[in-house]
Amino acid sequence: MEEIRPDSKILVDIVNTRMPFGKHKGVLLCDLPPYYLEWLSTQGFPPGKLGMMLSTVYEIKTNGLNTILQKVKAVYSNKS
Repeated sequence: MEEIRPDSKILVDIVNTRMPFGKHKGVLLCDLPPYYLEWLSTQGFPPGKLGMMLSTVYEIKTNGLNTILQKVKAVYSNKS
């Protein structure tokens, strides 16, 4: 059986990607408020990579693991 390994590049993408639409357009995905992510989860995350990244942020924040995103952001965020 093949070992499943998480893709850490996804976390780097999360701290560098901005929300492309909606109330929080322009906000980094990692900085979206939990209430907005919860609302998105009830509406259905968009398809594709964006939806996967949003659902990942939702799971991280829902489970109180925000420090993961903070550490990744401190090291890998684009300073633009």
